[in-house]
Amino acid sequence: MSETLQAAGVAGMFYPADAGALARGVDASLAKAAPPPLAPKAVIAPHAGHVYSGDIAGAAYKLLQQRKGEIKRVVLLGPNHRVPLRGVALSPADAWATPFGPLPVNTQTRDGLGGQPGVVVSPQPFVNEHSLEVHLPFIHRALGEVEIVPILVGEAPTEFVSSLLEALWGGPETAIIISSDLSHFHDYDTCRTKDEETSCGIERLQPAICVGDRACGFYSVRGLIDQAQRRDLRVTALDVRNSGDTYGKRDRVVGYGSFAFEYAYRAQLDIGARRSLIELAREVVRNAAINGGKIPHLNVNGTLPRPLLAQRATFVTLTIGGQLRGCRGSLIPHRPLFLDVAENAMRSAFGDPRFPPLKLEEWERLDFDISILSTPRRIACPSQAELVRSLRPDIDGLIIRAGERQALLLPSVWKHIPDPAEFVRQLKLKSGFQEGEWPQSMEAYRFVTESFGAAETRH
Repeated sequence: MSETLQAAGVAGMFYPADAGALARGVDASLAKAAPPPLAPKAVIAPHAGHVYSGDIAGAAYKLLQQRKGEIKRVVLLGPNHRVPLRGVALSPADAWATPFGPLPVNTQTRDGLGGQPGVVVSPQPFVNEHSLEVHLPFIHRALGEVEIVPILVGEAPTEFVSSLLEALWGGPETAIIISSDLSHFHDYDTCRTKDEETSCGIERLQPAICVGDRACGFYSVRGLIDQAQRRDLRVTALDVRNSGDTYGKRDRVVGYGSFAFEYAYRAQLDIGARRSLIELAREVVRNAAINGGKIPHLNVNGTLPRPLLAQRATFVTLTIGGQLRGCRGSLIPHRPLFLDVAENAMRSAFGDPRFPPLKLEEWERLDFDISILSTPRRIACPSQAELVRSLRPDIDGLIIRAGERQALLLPSVWKHIPDPAEFVRQLKLKSGFQEGEWPQSMEAYRFVTESFGAAETRH
């Protein structure tokens, strides 16, 4: 049987049809990109003409390029713009044409999906559809010899798209790419405001923010966010701009964003970002101690690195000579990382009810430790014994809650309480529950942290 080819429908319109010109453009976008050192399993990247959104897409592909050779299969989901579609559609083609030559389809995956409920195999929805095609040159240049699984996503429930991604998730050999632009056809300032709100919602893993007027690929984005919640992924916006920034007028613009989704247990800030946060916490507390506990004004000069602007929840722990001097934090991300650290450093120094407000003479003896929390995931806890059995020592932080009583222990507490049964017992006492008490309304949530301290960042 001869191989069938999905023709290129928008070459010469959305990107150059000439292989040399296309290579120069894509390579330039990859070279200009300077994303933070992340290792994403999945990314969101835009799909406009390369002159408009290519540089923003380049940030996502620059990160994937670091895994060239490891990634063998790319699952690519994008929205339909031309043909009405319910569920998802697959092309029957065995390869997709590009100016660089054909990219092969992983036919085993395609055939395994074909015929399932909600899945249509037809060439029709793909004719002149750009949302998938504009990514192929980036995939070719960044990842080389890979197989692709291109999927058009029409009107589909979040659970359906999430289940599709679940089936295709694979291991390190598979990368997930969601194709989506952000808001459409607003003036420049309105677009910036809306896209920043959408970016914050994506970083917070809040699918409700993703609606049709904020992200044209919102069905796919919601499905990925659902998987991110289930799999404990951490999201970082890499580059969020619009056509008024890249190419064109500012009276009617389209927004673009690239985002990296990485496993929270592997996620790490670089040493420079860690040092910046420790220094920020120290200076905020010092200035407040000098001024009687008043919150200092944060004078942020220049543009902070994207990881410090990401929406994160943190705890800041203060110790003197190894003894606790204060610990306060946030459970759910609701503001940029640098602001959350600054506020929680203040609360740890001056607002922990277990300790008197910090005095200036104590400041030089303080050690600061910062923990960045993943989004808490609810776990079954029908009994205390079953919760104990489900814990992962040295990995899990734990929250328990019933009614108005709630308490948390960070993963760092395992150093002092290595026994899971005692870990849960101490958390119960902290939250005000009696020894044998385990109400039916008890809820438990696990999380992981990226933790670092002043001593670590001096090296």
